[in-house]
Amino acid sequence: QVQLVESGGGLVQAGGSLRLSCAASGRTFRTYSMGWFRQAPGKEREFVAGITSSGGITPYADSVKGRFTISRDNAKNTVYLQMNSLKPEDTAVYYCAARSRIGIGTTRTNYDYWGQGTQVTVSS
Repeated sequence: QVQLVESGGGLVQAGGSLRLSCAASGRTFRTYSMGWFRQAPGKEREFVAGITSSGGITPYADSVKGRFTISRDNAKNTVYLQMNSLKPEDTAVYYCAARSRIGIGTTRTNYDYWGQGTQVTVSS
């Protein structure tokens, strides 16, 4: 079992930056692929970015490519999402997710554990 706790959300103006963090419990963090998803009001939860256990593969949603960067620190059991050039359409609750199986995915069913989410609001 893995517990995930997100932090770093908040209110920012368009064009600004935020860095989200996701702290994971347990000694198996380094073996998990990790992902960030987001859900805006009235919309489905969507994939934002993922990272394999080694950090060697990092898929991104087209909407965030070039603006967001996912990274991880296995020594700290933490995954990050650096968000730059934020837009009002990035406003959503952002969720961290962990995948215990080999490989990485871009859909909700690919992940086994979820955090409680952190709100990101981008004002125009």
